[in-house]
Amino acid sequence: MVFALTRAFARQKMSTLGNAWVDLTRITLWLLLPLSLLVALFFIQQGVPQNLQAYQPFTTLEGVHQLLPMGPVASQEAIKLLGTNGGGFFNANSAHPFENPTALTNLVQMLAIFLIPAALCFAFGEVVSDRRQGRAILWAMTLIFILCVAVVMWAETRGNPHLLTLGADSSLNMEGKESRFGILASSLFAVITTAASCGAVNAMHDSFTALGGMVPMWLMQIGEVVFGGVGSGLYGMLLFVMLAVFIAGLMVGRTPEYLGKKIDVREMK
Repeated sequence: MVFALTRAFARQKMSTLGNAWVDLTRITLWLLLPLSLLVALFFIQQGVPQNLQAYQPFTTLEGVHQLLPMGPVASQEAIKLLGTNGGGFFNANSAHPFENPTALTNLVQMLAIFLIPAALCFAFGEVVSDRRQGRAILWAMTLIFILCVAVVMWAETRGNPHLLTLGADSSLNMEGKESRFGILASSLFAVITTAASCGAVNAMHDSFTALGGMVPMWLMQIGEVVFGGVGSGLYGMLLFVMLAVFIAGLMVGRTPEYLGKKIDVREMK
């Protein structure tokens, strides 16, 4: 959808926006499949299961019998992140060690969520023949993102003050978080996944502090336009751009324009 909107800004005399099925085919074959293959191979190398075996029984050190879940985890994990779908193979999502076994996979998962949304800002600048527009949108997204990360990290590292009355350690809010990732990586992942409308989690957001949990909720409430989902973030931000241009044009008393296109009452409606 974002490329249809981008073509509307770029084209001058055309009355169409392209073929949706052609766009879908190209995106699937030349973008999502190659990237998913590379990311899946990396996850397999890091220890994420990728097989069609039945669940494997094993006995713990305490003598308890359990089952190890098997399946094509790596391949589904790759598109879950690159496509900002968010649905995990396991109930614990990316907090499960089979989905997210190492700190390196945790880093790659966060990068994969933002990869396409960030790249679309540069693609927008190329298509409309004005790279400054793409960079301006990217910097606006980045500024909001950095502020949100700082607030969540600050809130989570302060801990829960109510635990002091119980005599418990409240220096860090580790409730609902994986100890192998810690506060900072969990906070960063929480902001990334809610900013990109992904849904993947490596910590339980309802266990965050009041202020730390408010930021992910706010990112969802503004329409998840800070990078946003694959395509949806950019066109959501472009709507805000057009709204800002329209209001600014009315304030200075001139016809609002963006990229050579007049923005009138019809576009606002």
